Amino acid sequence: MLTKPRYLLHFEGASILVLAIFLYRAGHFPWWMFAALLLVPDLFMLGYLWNARFGSTVYNSVHTLSVPVLLFVASQLFHMDRLAPFILIWIAHIGMDRMLGFGLKYPTQFKDTHLQHV
Repeated sequence: MLTKPRYLLHFEGASILVLAIFLYRAGHFPWWMFAALLLVPDLFMLGYLWNARFGSTVYNSVHTLSVPVLLFVASQLFHMDRLAPFILIWIAHIGMDRMLGFGLKYPTQFKDTHLQHV
């Protein structure tokens, strides 16, 4: 398994998803909100209606861990507790996508990702 990066990336995504769910549960946040918002980041694929370059830029901007992780750290440091459930749902979504094999998009077409050709 350690010689197959694809499986490592799927496992990494599953680990991120589990951690986000664990932290969400530990925060005693409402599960209805988790269910209602889990797929919201996928709305950013609508950028592909404009063109592939714009679509991939918009889609990738909400499907990388950098921004939500930094926001989560900032929300904890500056006691902005109201942001935490939204950020954890966002992180869970990214982990779920990676676990399922959906990756960041190339500006060619929606199916061209850094993990595979979907």
